[in-house]
Amino acid sequence: MATDAAAKAFFSAPQFAVVGASSDPTKFGHKIFTWYTHHNLPVTPINPSTPEIKAFPPYPALDIQSYSTLPNLSALPNPSQTSVSIITPPKVTLKVLEEAKKLGVQGVWLQPGSFDDEILGYALKEFKAAVGGDGGRGHEGWCVLVDGERAAKAAGKSFKL
Repeated sequence: MATDAAAKAFFSAPQFAVVGASSDPTKFGHKIFTWYTHHNLPVTPINPSTPEIKAFPPYPALDIQSYSTLPNLSALPNPSQTSVSIITPPKVTLKVLEEAKKLGVQGVWLQPGSFDDEILGYALKEFKAAVGGDGGRGHEGWCVLVDGERAAKAAGKSFKL
């Protein structure tokens, strides 16, 4: 089971990536990615289907900004220094976790809907900081949108909203 300590450790990383980042504001891949940008955290969108996504940058900027995507975690410059939020179907999530493990990623956050029991068990066993499943402050389990700010502050991150 994920814990507040795991969430804090996840946010102790100097860099972040969002696998499943999207330009579509109705999708959680967009909402999670923009959560990072609005909290001024260094984040890289991962999406093999498009070279860029569009999202609103942090306030006070008012124009939509383009963010270059990477096709996979292997393209990250420092994967071992990057915590990864995952918003993909479970079938894809397992492949992402296997790649992350091979690259030395220390922290993963599995958003609700991105895993099943087997995938969650794998993440909790294989990563220093794995967050997902029951817990957190939301009714669907651990979610960056609900639990991220508290965990990031506990890890010493400061940001202006």
